Amino acid sequence: MLIRRRTASGLTIYVSPLLQRIVVPHAFSTRDGGVSGKPFDSLNLGMIGGSAVQDSLANILENYRRLSAAIGCEDRGRCWVHQVHGNRVCDVRPGEAFENDQKADALVTDDPRRLVSIKYADCVPVLLSTADGGAVAAVHAGWRGVVAGVVPAAVHRLAERANALAATLVAAIGPCIGFERFEVGPEVIEAFKNVFGEDAPVRPAGEKGFIDLQEAVRRQLLQAGLPSDQIDLTDRCTVRDGDEFFSHRRDRGVTGRMAAIIGTR
Repeated sequence: MLIRRRTASGLTIYVSPLLQRIVVPHAFSTRDGGVSGKPFDSLNLGMIGGSAVQDSLANILENYRRLSAAIGCEDRGRCWVHQVHGNRVCDVRPGEAFENDQKADALVTDDPRRLVSIKYADCVPVLLSTADGGAVAAVHAGWRGVVAGVVPAAVHRLAERANALAATLVAAIGPCIGFERFEVGPEVIEAFKNVFGEDAPVRPAGEKGFIDLQEAVRRQLLQAGLPSDQIDLTDRCTVRDGDEFFSHRRDRGVTGRMAAIIGTR
């Protein structure tokens, strides 16, 4: 199934029918419904590394408050990481302190008092849950993270944490850069062929080529053990659909960030 657009508490978000069915609070944010001004208008959820042009922290925190409220979880604490395009997965455990901003690209939790989130602006956001909603994960998968295996690493950690089979998990892939817009160099094409073989989700075009990042993530979820009917997909492209989404590539780096956020049932 495709994730669906909806309005909640004045925000436009996307939600997964599969995750809704098991009553797991979650959202893939858009750029709509926040307090930030241009070029971060309006629901910006992140700073830009190395840029002199920045949104205010006060705006970002208010935007996160609104997003948490939109999914009915304003009273939960939020955990996040400093994303580095790798494959490290962090555990957020009940009753234990968590160091936000440590270097990683995925978080797993079974703490009902917390939310886990990742931010993105073209990379693939993935939300995972056990069948009973008792443990969840948020994953950030850019092309480097896909090659490094962050998606299967998160699936394995979540299944291990919940003592569950990967075949029982639910996944939702959120808005990301589309196949037609993700042009890359030959070294990236080669990296994907090394991981996925000659049937890699790539299309060479002269000296460069295009990568279907969503399809790459879907294949890794399948290879990790999830059935195809337990994976929700998207038809949204962060580059093409500029009225809805920020895009690092389209806006040449000076842009806001969306967030994928999830909590236990």
